Amino acid sequence: MKYAIVRIKGTQYKVEEKSEILVDKLGDTKLEPEVLLVRDEGKVKVGNPLVKGAKVELEKLADEKGEKIHVFKYKAKSRYRKKIGSRPSYSRLQVVSIK
Repeated sequence: MKYAIVRIKGTQYKVEEKSEILVDKLGDTKLEPEVLLVRDEGKVKVGNPLVKGAKVELEKLADEKGEKIHVFKYKAKSRYRKKIGSRPSYSRLQVVSIK
């Protein structure tokens, strides 16, 4: 099994060829992830901090919104209650190849 560990916008993800991942929303920036580790048929290459010559090609499929997250603030005996909600934005990426 061929996989890689990549860093996109400061967060690390484990990616495999032909798989899809959800990452924090990307704007109109280029998709050039930093490759930290590559494993191919039992051979592991670990970067210091990046693997030289390794490249992961990604394709942006769509932007999505995640499930709603509810936050409820409450203070006892003072009638203070506050309900807040938000929906995080994600980008769905397709891993084209690991080289």
